[in-house]
Amino acid sequence: MKVSCVVLAAGLGKRMKSGLPKVLHKVCGVPMLRTVVDTVKGLDPHKIVVVVGGQRDLIRNTLNDDRVIYVSQGEAKGTAHALKCAMPELRDFRGVVVVVNGDTPLLGAGTIRRLVGLHKKNRNAVSVLSFEAANPDNYGRIVRDASGRVSAIVEHRDTVPGQIKIKEVNSGVYAINHEALRILNTIRMNASKGEYYLTDIVSETLKRGLKTAAYCMGSEEEFMGVNTREELLRASVIMKKRTVSGWMSKGVTFLDGDSVCVDPRVFIGRDTTIYPNVCLEGRTKIGERSMIYPNVRILNSRIGNGAVIKDSTVIEDSEVKDGASVGPFAHIRPGSVIGENVRIGNFVEVKKSTIGQGTKASHLSYIGDAAVGRDVNIGAGTITCNYDGTGKHKTEIGDGVFVGSDTQLIAPVRVGRGAFIGAGSTITEDVPPLSLAVSRTKQTNIRDWAKKRQVEMKRERPRAKGTDKK
Repeated sequence: MKVSCVVLAAGLGKRMKSGLPKVLHKVCGVPMLRTVVDTVKGLDPHKIVVVVGGQRDLIRNTLNDDRVIYVSQGEAKGTAHALKCAMPELRDFRGVVVVVNGDTPLLGAGTIRRLVGLHKKNRNAVSVLSFEAANPDNYGRIVRDASGRVSAIVEHRDTVPGQIKIKEVNSGVYAINHEALRILNTIRMNASKGEYYLTDIVSETLKRGLKTAAYCMGSEEEFMGVNTREELLRASVIMKKRTVSGWMSKGVTFLDGDSVCVDPRVFIGRDTTIYPNVCLEGRTKIGERSMIYPNVRILNSRIGNGAVIKDSTVIEDSEVKDGASVGPFAHIRPGSVIGENVRIGNFVEVKKSTIGQGTKASHLSYIGDAAVGRDVNIGAGTITCNYDGTGKHKTEIGDGVFVGSDTQLIAPVRVGRGAFIGAGSTITEDVPPLSLAVSRTKQTNIRDWAKKRQVEMKRERPRAKGTDKK
């Protein structure tokens, strides 16, 4: 039987005190809705329908996911009304509709899969996932009859004294057969809040003699909804601990798991060591036996095996190959490839450039829009002058070139294989292979110039006030 998923993401999130839709706030660097959508993809669904409120275009553009169908809930009339808004997209669907909330980033695909399995096995019309809450306030209570079968879900504000102490509560996750969706039309508006509650589908289904069940599983932590900034932080801490623990179980060493930021989409190879205050973001992939030292930030980049990323280095949308060393205090900007066994040292910036195997740029240089060959030496203070005020131009440096310190390469320019450039040169023309390029004026020393200048300055110094003779 096929599965389709509906994600309810139309909540206003007023308690977040934000102009951003609640579901776009990030947990461990990923928008909550992105995490939930990725989770339901683990069910291999036929369709994924996301019900949104305002700012539909912003949500669509943020997710940028062709698999998602977006529908709008014009007015906030409750969860049952939100699901009804998705029904036109499920008109021809035959199977199980899984309903989840877009603000539950800790929910796991395995838990949903277990619910769907029980739902199918027991041939239910509607199944609800429940859990035991330490503090059930603000949760809908799972009410069961004398035989233990679910009879209703009662919202906290509507509970009576015999129900308020119930610890088993509604998670907001449902499995509903497509035929049972028509029952949404029979749900009446809740008088106390003026909304249509999806929780009422349980009692309405039972009235029609259809099989309904609530399955208590999973931990309270997993079903945590995020409604405030404090809850956002708590969810981030929980997810980070899960992620760090998962990588440690696979052979990664963290020296201080509490201080790092690790996006759940990151991959880390075994025997790699992560120092404190490291941020690994986006779809970063780090190979085996690498060292990531303190205060490093790596975004959407690939780090090879045995690489060393030294303190306070930033790497964005780039690749660092096997055995390379980068930093400390280096900046690898988008579009760069740092080759095998390359050495990029302190205060070196590389932008949209390819650095060949074995090349060294040890300190205080800018390499932008350049193709640098193998075994090149880039002296301190070297700059590829790639921007002329209108456009960017490329610098090409061949294998085995020696670039002396304080060299400016005025692009577009080529330096041939094995050439030498003297320190302090400004290179404006191509340098042939195996040549020496020097661009300096002849040094002139003027003897006693400083002594004469001091005498002149004394003569020019104005008298202090009141010293003129009368």
